[in-house]
Amino acid sequence: MSSTSPARLSLTDAIIGLLSLIWGTTYFVIQKGLADLPPFTAVGVRFAIAGTVFALLAPRLAPREGGETPGWRLSILMGVFNFTISYAIVYFVETELPSGLVSVFWGTFPLILATCVRVVLPDEHMERRQWLGFGLGFLGVVLLFVTDLRDIGPDGIALGLLLLLSPLSTAIGQVIVKRQGAHVSSVLLNRNGMLIAAAVLLSVAAIREREARIVWSATAIGSVLYLALIGTNVTFGLYYWTLRRTPAHRLGIIAYLTPLLALTVGFVFGDEPVSWHTLAGTALILSSVGLIMIRRRRPATTAKKPRIE
Repeated sequence: MSSTSPARLSLTDAIIGLLSLIWGTTYFVIQKGLADLPPFTAVGVRFAIAGTVFALLAPRLAPREGGETPGWRLSILMGVFNFTISYAIVYFVETELPSGLVSVFWGTFPLILATCVRVVLPDEHMERRQWLGFGLGFLGVVLLFVTDLRDIGPDGIALGLLLLLSPLSTAIGQVIVKRQGAHVSSVLLNRNGMLIAAAVLLSVAAIREREARIVWSATAIGSVLYLALIGTNVTFGLYYWTLRRTPAHRLGIIAYLTPLLALTVGFVFGDEPVSWHTLAGTALILSSVGLIMIRRRRPATTAKKPRIE
């Protein structure tokens, strides 16, 4: 019998649905904000606001949540891998690539995470279906490279390759957090990581975007606030709280729903192209995620009936 209560499962499912819905919209909102803001400025301000909110809430939320205070080494690693590198790349490539397509490439995250786990734990057994999943995911990525990215222009392929480094960076960070931060406060860890990311990204923006066009329009302000408060504070607070209490593979469903929602939002509200090869590549990637992430249930062992004396 599972030790997880129905109430806990229902709460987890509700959180997964909410996270998928929010993250399915963030790619489009990022692109809308980039019409008036340069990428490093936009993402740096986002994490400055989100980190400040976590800092204000930490004295009240951290004691309720429990967990140890994260060390600076773990905080820096999370800030660099999960936030700075990963999000800087997403914002940068979204200046050229459609938001829905960016979300599909980010859908490779479970494949990359499984690869990282395989490297860290080389003795872990890989089933045949998981190897098939890697093959399907590779075919899906190749299809999108030779169709959607090639159609964008000469920079499309290069931006696609750069984009794949974003889920790789997050996967490295997540493995570190799962191994070293299982007992730390997710509120404090998020606060530290986001403030570190904000400091780094705004420093980069001050150097690279000194002469860039910056317009704090209503769209730009709304984009930053939505992404900071809803797309960062709410999502990462819930995600890492859930990750500490739920097997990581259970959260894998987010990787299915987010690209589909992002493609739909981009197509409906942004007139982004969605062709047959976009859908085919997406289907291959999501199928591969299913083969890798869904665990096969082991048949229950037949218990011996007690003998009645």
